[in-house]
Amino acid sequence: MTVRVVTDSICDTAPNLAQELGITVVPVYVIFGQKAYRDRVDMSEDEFYHKLVYGPVYPTTSVPSPQDFADAYNRLAGETDEIISIHASSKLSGIYNSALLGAQMVARKCRIEVVDSKSISIGLGLSVLAAAREAKAGKNLEQVTQSTRQAILHIHNRSMADTLKYAVKGGRVNQAYGLIGTVLGVKPILGMRDGGAFLAGVARTRAKALQRMYEFAASFPKVQEIALGYTTEYDDAKNLAGRLKTTFPETPVYIARVCPAVAVYGGPGSLGMGVRESQDD
Repeated sequence: MTVRVVTDSICDTAPNLAQELGITVVPVYVIFGQKAYRDRVDMSEDEFYHKLVYGPVYPTTSVPSPQDFADAYNRLAGETDEIISIHASSKLSGIYNSALLGAQMVARKCRIEVVDSKSISIGLGLSVLAAAREAKAGKNLEQVTQSTRQAILHIHNRSMADTLKYAVKGGRVNQAYGLIGTVLGVKPILGMRDGGAFLAGVARTRAKALQRMYEFAASFPKVQEIALGYTTEYDDAKNLAGRLKTTFPETPVYIARVCPAVAVYGGPGSLGMGVRESQDD
């Protein structure tokens, strides 16, 4: 039986790729006041951004429950006896631990390998795509898991925010630092290292931040694939993708919209990038 791939909605991939590769997505919850919405299920991205910017209540997020994962695994257990479940960094979210508990609930029905991607959003998406392609090629669970863990070691991330206001509201950035960023008007550029986020730099303008993003990707001599994630500014992602395709003409460059559960903290205007470095010698 073919290994089936599960992830959470923090994973950002082009929708056509997720559907084509049969990836199962367990939604995170986005909460406005007393109302919880399943990410990308109960609310469209456009509706979310309108409520985020103009609504009276600032949203929060909540991880899927172990039962949510157990339900997904149970459904797939009727189709396969091997599942790989790849999730947002355990240093940034409780999703990975929830998936582990869910897997324990159905352990007798199906073999399940839960993997920490050490990333979020676009970076997580590249990890999931790597696993799904290996599964589609007919590899067994051990092979898919091993190749996915190797891919994770070669996935590098950068992201930029147009403002730190939303990260401060969401508790992801110190308020004093957020105030400095707001006063100076700088655009922070974040990276991921061993599952944790770090400040990779700042830029004075959005154009310079986008240039820094391009330079980061262009610094790799060999790139297997690149993914860009945008919240509201599609044209910026499209233009950056065009530049990258010129630099790496043989490299696929994907564009996806960032999920509401991530945009709660990044806010409008954010843009993320995942670069999968080639593993060839």
